[in-house]
Amino acid sequence: MSTPEEEGRAVSPQSTPGPSVPPRHDSELSGSAPQALPLTPAEDRRWATIAHFFSLAGFVPSLIIHLVYKDRGPFTAQESKEAFNFTLPLSVLVVVLFALGFIPVVGWVFLLLAVGVWIFMTISGIVGGIQVNKGRPYLYRLNLRLF
Repeated sequence: MSTPEEEGRAVSPQSTPGPSVPPRHDSELSGSAPQALPLTPAEDRRWATIAHFFSLAGFVPSLIIHLVYKDRGPFTAQESKEAFNFTLPLSVLVVVLFALGFIPVVGWVFLLLAVGVWIFMTISGIVGGIQVNKGRPYLYRLNLRLF
């Protein structure tokens, strides 16, 4: 026997059984990403510590940590913002001093200043990371607190 489709006859959609389609819920269509889980206290302290320790790389690591974890851990949000506010102006200063280092005759002075600022930023970040790893909030002495 042949089916109606093989014989060229039109078939109404109600007469052919199709694959069953499960009903959709509104939550499936919303397109929102699932919420990230909050950080445990140990993870919160770990990411806050990392935000301070990576000050040797400038302001970018603390900014990334703040943007990724600010809603997941209050300690990480606070400490990454503190580290970002400390490293942003100093990173800009290091770049400016490094650029001024290309000036003939006196450029070496600016390069030494750039290295000195970078060493200060790195040591301060390490001290901050050690304090935060102990669970204590850390406030930098020379911080503009821009954000």
